[in-house]
Amino acid sequence: MNHLIQDLAVVMTVAGLVTVLFRKLKQPVVLGYILAGFLIGPHSPPFSYISSDETIHTLADLGIILLMFSLGLHFNLKKIREVGLSALIAAFLEIVFMVWIGFEVGHFFGWSDINSIFLGAILSISSTTIIVKALHEMGLQEEKFASLIFGILIMEDLLGIAMIALLSSMAQTGSIGFVDVVGILARLAIFLTVTLVMGLLAVPPFLRFVNRFRSRETMLISILGLCFASSLLALKLGYSVALGAFMMGAIISEVKEIERIDNLVEPVKDMFSAIFFVAVGLLINPSLLMQHLGPIAVITVAVIFGKIITCAFGTYIAGHDVNTSLKVGMGLAQIGEFSFIIAALGLTLHVTGDFLYPIAVTVSVMTTLTTPYLIRSSDFWVATFDRLAPPKVLDFLNQYNIRVEKLKQARFQKEGEVRWRKAGVAQIAINLVLITAIFFVANFMAENAAQFLPEDVLKWAVDWNNPCWFLAMTFSSPLMLVTFRTLYKMGGVSFLFPGIIGIGVLILLLSATMFPQGYVVFVLTAIALATSVVFWRFHLQVYGKAKDRIRKTLS
Repeated sequence: MNHLIQDLAVVMTVAGLVTVLFRKLKQPVVLGYILAGFLIGPHSPPFSYISSDETIHTLADLGIILLMFSLGLHFNLKKIREVGLSALIAAFLEIVFMVWIGFEVGHFFGWSDINSIFLGAILSISSTTIIVKALHEMGLQEEKFASLIFGILIMEDLLGIAMIALLSSMAQTGSIGFVDVVGILARLAIFLTVTLVMGLLAVPPFLRFVNRFRSRETMLISILGLCFASSLLALKLGYSVALGAFMMGAIISEVKEIERIDNLVEPVKDMFSAIFFVAVGLLINPSLLMQHLGPIAVITVAVIFGKIITCAFGTYIAGHDVNTSLKVGMGLAQIGEFSFIIAALGLTLHVTGDFLYPIAVTVSVMTTLTTPYLIRSSDFWVATFDRLAPPKVLDFLNQYNIRVEKLKQARFQKEGEVRWRKAGVAQIAINLVLITAIFFVANFMAENAAQFLPEDVLKWAVDWNNPCWFLAMTFSSPLMLVTFRTLYKMGGVSFLFPGIIGIGVLILLLSATMFPQGYVVFVLTAIALATSVVFWRFHLQVYGKAKDRIRKTLS
């Protein structure tokens, strides 16, 4: 306990002094936290002020959870619709190119494949905290390029979550193929969809109930309880705690009380975020940095120029003009907190070298210092490009924008005609994901029944595959019937029969490990379907209320 109090006192005292100093110098406070960690860390003589690294790392893990939870609170499903496809295209192209650049840079310095892949992932995600703070301090948050930057940051966070899942699997297996990638992304999509749908159904009513007490303490503790419960669930399912925290933040961001919730969580998040960034500084080893000055310089240049080019290219391909695209690229030319999380993942899994984390931190510091200057000078460089670029090149670039704009207008005109079909397809997709999740849970329960059920219940059945399969069919059959009805409305019998066959094949695949034998399968299926038919009206009412609740939440 004495060590905990001493370490926490040192960290918070230094963090407090740094906050005042860096505010005075008008520099990002995050850099001050990292510098403070470096100064009091075990690698900075003559004194080591931290007596227990384990304590600080535990507190830093709490910082990661609350930092990702806070990012989720500012992640909004309505914002995805607003930024649309263009932000997704720009973010995807940027991440692909930056992962490739990082991989090639790592190979250039003779690093292993896994170190090079992690380096590429570290370089691919820009810093939401630094960029948002810089744009707000400059008063540019309402500019067109700023809204595009915010959209790309949202998409980067989403793709970064998928990348963490892929890297975790790759670290555990040593390699990963196309089939593995598809499987990992499919399982991640199922987890995200089920968590989002169930969360939107359960969390808003719960928080409305909690809000009736008009107690800040009750609301804060309830929110933090949801945050840590979601993190624990993600951890138990083989994902990172950061993913669970982020998802719960995204769910809570849809409730009406979000402003009040954000104000309640902000002080707690600030405290543990400060500890997290100080812990980042504690891991910086000056001797390692001196050995890798060349890679640090090269990687810093690769981040700045690579992100300017790739982000500008992705934004331009998505249909925006050259000037806006260049400003977007110059605003996203740095790495930050997500990169630290990816670097820490490599250390935790013991698959990356000790040198990679401090290199990532140093590159982040260097690129963060350049961010305000790049944003301020973006108008000058845009004007310089317009002046120096050949007229034929400018004409070609402008013609591309005109063609993309015409395609957008044509798509907008046709959008009303196909909107109902899109809604039907989305509804069917969500139903299929929920059916898949139900069977996954049933499989898990069948395989682990001995761990969950008391002995006097276990003796009722030697084989728990049949009851678990029956329960899965019972809970999923209403979703199947609703899906069949939607297919019939969309295309009549020509859609219905292929749909029945497809869902039947899906059920067979999902039931491979617990499929009933012989006549039992027909008996159990008949009972499950009969139950759904008998309670059809009740199921429709529950399903309709669930859809209305989600629709009201999102509106």
